[in-house]
Amino acid sequence: MVTPFSGDGAVDLDLAARLADHLVAQGSDGLVLCGTTGESPTLSWAEEHELFVAVKGAVGGRARLIAGSGSNCTAEAIEATREAAALGADGALVVVPYYNKPPQEGLEAHFRAIASAAPELPLMLYNIPGRTGTSLAPETTARLLDCPNVVSFKAASGTTEEVSALRALCGERLAIYSGDDALTLPMLAVGAVGVVSVASHVAGPQISAMIRAFLAGELATALARHEQLLPLCKALFATTNPIPVKAALEMTGWPVGAPRLPLLPASDTVKQRLSETLAALRPT
Repeated sequence: MVTPFSGDGAVDLDLAARLADHLVAQGSDGLVLCGTTGESPTLSWAEEHELFVAVKGAVGGRARLIAGSGSNCTAEAIEATREAAALGADGALVVVPYYNKPPQEGLEAHFRAIASAAPELPLMLYNIPGRTGTSLAPETTARLLDCPNVVSFKAASGTTEEVSALRALCGERLAIYSGDDALTLPMLAVGAVGVVSVASHVAGPQISAMIRAFLAGELATALARHEQLLPLCKALFATTNPIPVKAALEMTGWPVGAPRLPLLPASDTVKQRLSETLAALRPT
């Protein structure tokens, strides 16, 4: 979920609560707060905690709430994950440490420390090498499965091969989610169970319908939905996420504000492409 900002740049907690309610009504089974799309790098931990409390008050009990608690500092990630558990999160999204580029042994030790610090909280490991500079190897992930609360994986490496490798090593013990809207259907086909979606902000019913069709064995219908959604998925990543999705929300009546610096508002070119793809998106 994006983090809405008011005109003065503060987190808009009231709008966040309303947006969360809307997303759940549009078909989202859960919400990830303070992840990449939520601009976690420019949120303070205090802002993240306030946001979580506001959203939990709005949709708690109707959707799973996953708190982004990752950091490139292990001690900081441990503290944030413990706080997420204390606030009543249903799980935590823990990203691969960024910038410091640890080797696989360091990644394993990092995630083990977090898992053992909050053993009651289910963890979703988040692999996005395009942003972190390091990729969590499937073999390392498989070793981490002896931590009982390592239960899911957000695959955002941009390839279905990662899903296949994880399935081969981990089987059904690990629930794999696509981290790329455009690859949701291909990843479902090789063993993923869903998507941590950006496009669901403006196309929740269509994405839900595609996944339901695939799970029901209605493959032609699922493919048609995928083809319908693909132009929007591409437009939403025409520049750095969440610049386009915030613009798309503005166009559809959700004044979530511009991203915080160093991200900038969408250009006129990006807005025009979004306008065209939103207009072409048929209702479910």
